[in-house]
Amino acid sequence: MEELTPSRIVAELDRYIVGQAEAKRAVAIALRNRSRRQKLPEQLRDEVMPKNILMIGPTGVGKTEIARRLARLIGAPFIKVEATKFTEVGYVGRDVDSIIRDLVERAVRELREARIEQVAAQTVPVVEERLLDALLPSPRPKVNFPALGALFGIPGAGYPATPGGEPGPATGRGTEVSGERGAVERREALRARLRAGELEKEMVEIETSESSPPFLHFFSGAGLEEVGMGLQDLFGGLLPPRRRRHRVSVEQARRLLTREEAQKLINEEEVTAEAIRWVEQSGIVFIDEIDKVAGREATHGPDVSREGVQRDLLPIVEGTTVVTKYGPVRTDHILFVAAGAFHVSKPSDLIPELQGRFPIRVELRALTREDFRRILTEPENALTRQYQALLGADGVELEFTPDGIDAIAEIAYTLNEQTENIGARRLYTVMEKLLEAPSFLAPDQLSGKVVVDAAYVRSHLGELVVNRDLARYIL
Repeated sequence: MEELTPSRIVAELDRYIVGQAEAKRAVAIALRNRSRRQKLPEQLRDEVMPKNILMIGPTGVGKTEIARRLARLIGAPFIKVEATKFTEVGYVGRDVDSIIRDLVERAVRELREARIEQVAAQTVPVVEERLLDALLPSPRPKVNFPALGALFGIPGAGYPATPGGEPGPATGRGTEVSGERGAVERREALRARLRAGELEKEMVEIETSESSPPFLHFFSGAGLEEVGMGLQDLFGGLLPPRRRRHRVSVEQARRLLTREEAQKLINEEEVTAEAIRWVEQSGIVFIDEIDKVAGREATHGPDVSREGVQRDLLPIVEGTTVVTKYGPVRTDHILFVAAGAFHVSKPSDLIPELQGRFPIRVELRALTREDFRRILTEPENALTRQYQALLGADGVELEFTPDGIDAIAEIAYTLNEQTENIGARRLYTVMEKLLEAPSFLAPDQLSGKVVVDAAYVRSHLGELVVNRDLARYIL
């Protein structure tokens, strides 16, 4: 976050999202304030509360994409949830506290993976020995009980067998030393080949520990989804660790063994404590489709999935303590970013207390023809580049001309105007229908170059656009 200034955050988002400068600026400022807050004195740091953001705009204009790109961009625990998945406490469905539990779970997992990468180098010698044991199993040592053999009158008991199969001490110590030396030489020769990478594809059989899955899991309100994991933690120590045998290549075995040995070097209590601090100080929650729980019109019976969800969200957003299996987590300094289309309801339909907890509101505008054209050409993951790569894998060179791009943008914009406005997602249906023929014919009946110009677009989509009834079903 030190290197991610607001302007750089916006520049990174511009690589994938067209327009919506106001929303990008608001998100960038909010994220940068997280970094600024960490530099304040501790007493003042606790007084600075995050300024939650409410993004308002039609579907397909980039609200969710902004959240998705932020998740990859920032070094902070992040989770995206759908408001429609939650119900009021006491009813069947997920309660809102599970948002924080999921966020902590993700933070613990990410920190554990980071620690595993940090200590992976320390496991190299141990992993190498375990791989050599798997490649060249050592013979089982024979227990020597000469006194016990003499007691029961068993000649040569406990001594290695002779080549002829007769047991006895006649083999002598010299043969044993020679055999041990040969085994050591073979092991060292195998070690040299292993380090040289000559055995990566060899199949070996290894044994690793396996954590048992939860044997009891509830999906209901009041946090009962934590019961299954709690019982597993309670009784896990009473049962021996489960071992599982794998027959895999040396390359795969090295990854499995490295992970197992690295986990032994990690202090789980430290990881858990740091993850909780990380979530409390830098956590970000993106709540999508919040407009679906807005509205306070009269209903028959309890309104468990709308106003009830708002009432349950309120304490989490304003700051409370949520109990997780890793310990209590305070939500006072977690940043909440909510988004919704609000084409049926309005932000004012949210309960006033919840409205006040989202003081920063940004409106994302509907997409224009120029926006569609830019979406097709500017982002690094533009649809045109995706289809060129897909068909290029089958030997078809796809070329989009400027007038072809303009024609596609015009059709997508027109369809959004005439039918339901689904934003940039309209480009998916238009592009898929436009390139249906080359996608089907390649590579059996089509190869070489395909030029997508205005004439090509009109010939494949012109009739569909003219026939509105047909366009409603196909595009």
